[in-house]
Amino acid sequence: MNQVEDHMDWPSVSQNTESVMVKVPASSANLGPGFDSYGVALSLYLTVTAERNANWEVIHQSEDLMKFPRDESNFICQTAIHTAKMYKQEMPPLKVLVHSDIPLARGLGSSAAAIVAGIELADRFCSLGLSQVEKLRIAAKLEGHPDNVGASLYGGVVVGSQIGEDVNLTVLQNIEFDPVLVIPGEELLTESSREVLPKTVAFSYAVQASAIANQLLAAFMVKDWKLAGKMMDADMFHQPFRKGLVPGFESIREKALEGGAFGAAISGAGPSVLCLAEPGKGKQLAETLKASLEGMEVRRLEIERNGCQS
Repeated sequence: MNQVEDHMDWPSVSQNTESVMVKVPASSANLGPGFDSYGVALSLYLTVTAERNANWEVIHQSEDLMKFPRDESNFICQTAIHTAKMYKQEMPPLKVLVHSDIPLARGLGSSAAAIVAGIELADRFCSLGLSQVEKLRIAAKLEGHPDNVGASLYGGVVVGSQIGEDVNLTVLQNIEFDPVLVIPGEELLTESSREVLPKTVAFSYAVQASAIANQLLAAFMVKDWKLAGKMMDADMFHQPFRKGLVPGFESIREKALEGGAFGAAISGAGPSVLCLAEPGKGKQLAETLKASLEGMEVRRLEIERNGCQS
């Protein structure tokens, strides 16, 4: 269990490089009751390759990305420009090649990965020398919470908090499970998913919901899979309000548990469902779900331990 600190050693980066490649993992947030706090990096990636250019040019290398802008109004470029301005630097125009196997609007942190990529481009091309903690603070401010961006930056399973401008993140390297992702064909925008959440809850409700999140973390730490699954299912913060927006959520959950998962939860804002199995049991779970779920994509993934790489 590692508390993130500014003085941690990270790979050195040459500031003279004219061409930069950034590889950012997808992420799944919440894991049930850890709303806007728990996150896990997954083995799906956004890959951005950039070099200095006479003007901004974005070349999309994935079909899903074709609808996005090809100039400096692209979200990755805007994030880079914004980050550079924060440090009173001018971002040079770049030629940017973008490839992604992170499904869009499926609750897998595609926007968080874009934010992390943009910050990394600003850091490299403007020689900002940002620490990981500084990158986290920028990303969390842009995203609004540290769970997805924290997982994409650091990798592994993370627990984050944001109190005003203060952002804290802990990387839990000793938590292990096999993630299997069920991806419905329909998109679900985060804005729509957040609209169904209550604006306030009673104090007693919040206390119980927080206790469930705490218990989930404790269960993960001691590898009590049965208890972890129970707490994932007992979430009171978002799943009771969102599950109606996720096609076949209850059916997916039931089939996952029957197939060997210890728990299943809406991935981020949805509609993907993250099914968790004990280490070594993910392959069988994925095969079972592929055979029993029609019209949905099932992917057996791994926890990405390295985070953003460049």
